[in-house]
Amino acid sequence: MPWLKSAIHYVPQWIEYQIERYRRLGCVVAITHGSKLIYEQAFGVADIRSGKALTPRHRFRAASHSKSFTAAGIMRLREMSKIGLDDPVGRYVSGLHKGLAQARIGELLSHSAGVSRDGVDSEHFTDRKPYPSHTELMAMLAAKQPLEPGLQLKYSNNGYALLGCVIEVITGERYADWITQHVIKPAGLAETVPDIVHLPKRVPMAMGHSGEWPLGRRVVVPGDNPTHAMAPAAGFVATAADLALFYSQLAPQAKKSFLSSASRREMIHRRWHDNHSAYELHYGYGVVSGGHGAKAWFGHTGGFQGFISKTAHFPETACTISVVCHALDGLSSFWVDGVASILSAFQRHGAPSKRVADWVGRWGTMWGDADLVPMGERVFMIAPEMFTPFDGHSDEIGVSGRDKAQVLKTSSFHSPGEAVRRVRDRKGRVIELWIGGSRLIGKQALLAELTQRYDSVEK
Repeated sequence: MPWLKSAIHYVPQWIEYQIERYRRLGCVVAITHGSKLIYEQAFGVADIRSGKALTPRHRFRAASHSKSFTAAGIMRLREMSKIGLDDPVGRYVSGLHKGLAQARIGELLSHSAGVSRDGVDSEHFTDRKPYPSHTELMAMLAAKQPLEPGLQLKYSNNGYALLGCVIEVITGERYADWITQHVIKPAGLAETVPDIVHLPKRVPMAMGHSGEWPLGRRVVVPGDNPTHAMAPAAGFVATAADLALFYSQLAPQAKKSFLSSASRREMIHRRWHDNHSAYELHYGYGVVSGGHGAKAWFGHTGGFQGFISKTAHFPETACTISVVCHALDGLSSFWVDGVASILSAFQRHGAPSKRVADWVGRWGTMWGDADLVPMGERVFMIAPEMFTPFDGHSDEIGVSGRDKAQVLKTSSFHSPGEAVRRVRDRKGRVIELWIGGSRLIGKQALLAELTQRYDSVEK
């Protein structure tokens, strides 16, 4: 589709600006349309110590994306008539507190079983101790849990670790072995394993990093911790491409999937709403969702020592976007939303016509930068520093000649109705953009201007 090709062309321009503008380390972005991977690109370095370039083949700690894989495993067992979602978990796992034993499988899947998030000591998530063993997990689950089942959304890593135990009891196999054979492989994922210990040798692994705060610099946070009993909740290792391909198969409309359409619908159904968050978030069975209408999405986020990520499927565009970052201040959630904003805008307006296609480029003043992005018969002007650049922030320009145009839509405080013109050098290259009375120039020209004008003031 022409609109999709044009949108993909702009995505790296926006991502590169965001990384530079917000001083972030880098990321890998992957996008699927339907069940087809249509774009993947890496930005930045894999390890600040070596400076080695990051590639799309580098693996990342997928963290809580693991829950979607575990939930998919439970749904496969249900399709095989080996478990019911209304079954009490105590039917399968012994040694639980009597209150927890009555919690239903569906309540564990939807984080409504009242289970403690991480127990009374969760320092395994801050690198202060190893992740819990099976024995340590069962000791936590033998204690009375904070809430009764079925009362509210209460996110729980321990609850999903318990679901991993359920899978082992039912199948008689280790969780890692069974989930690999019945979820990972059927989904066609060649770059995903359920924990770091299963990663083959010589496979490239991105090194985790801290944010710049509080040290004022980044340090390496290896993120190579085995998650042991917590693997079903937080252990997975994957590429951005595999994550995008996996969640694309959870869309009920997906033509290719390892689960039935009915199971997929149940997974993404919004069962619980987070009433105490600034974000409009819901939880289904192993799947987070948010937004409404054109902005509706489902997927998951993940956070592990040194890593942060988000993958989301957007039914409006039939696209799944995964952004994996290997630093704790990575802007994965914002960048997924930003890429979705770009794709949605191009879907609405279409690929640029020949008349406006060359109205492109990044132009700026000391006040900031503006990108010209042609779509359909118009040119949109956006601030690339915005996290959702086309969601109510873009101006619209109507082109009337080779280098002449007019501002058609903008804030009343800007320059509605005023002239837009381009200035070329002797070789015919555009070197200036005028919006009303404001002259915008390219990055190098702007840097030279600011240096010449203000460096002498400092001296």
